[in-house]
Amino acid sequence: MEKIQNNFKISGFVGYSEVRSFDTASVCRFSISVSRKEKGKDDYTSAFMNVEAWKKNDMEELDSFKYLAKGNLVQIEGFIKPEEWEDEQGQKHNKIVFVANKFEQIVTKKPEAKKSETKKKTSKKK
Repeated sequence: MEKIQNNFKISGFVGYSEVRSFDTASVCRFSISVSRKEKGKDDYTSAFMNVEAWKKNDMEELDSFKYLAKGNLVQIEGFIKPEEWEDEQGQKHNKIVFVANKFEQIVTKKPEAKKSETKKKTSKKK
């Protein structure tokens, strides 16, 4: 029997992001927009996924949260965590959270303007 793996790897644009610090660790909760092309159509379907990333509170680690700013294109890897809770009225709720244990910003290069290769012709008079 094969081992079932709970992991994912996706890339998309960061929506909102919020960092909360505690005594020994900090968490960045953010959304990531992912899209896919619909079969047989020119349209794309987009969805926002809730993601959280935890880091220990040392300067090097917290600095990595700067990549999780709105509009940045990132690639994340991690695992899926189901959450369940009960509200004050006794209503049960659940949601799926993607926990990122590895993330990096994807830097896209903008195409450089093409230089015109026009040469000026000069005529020399003798």
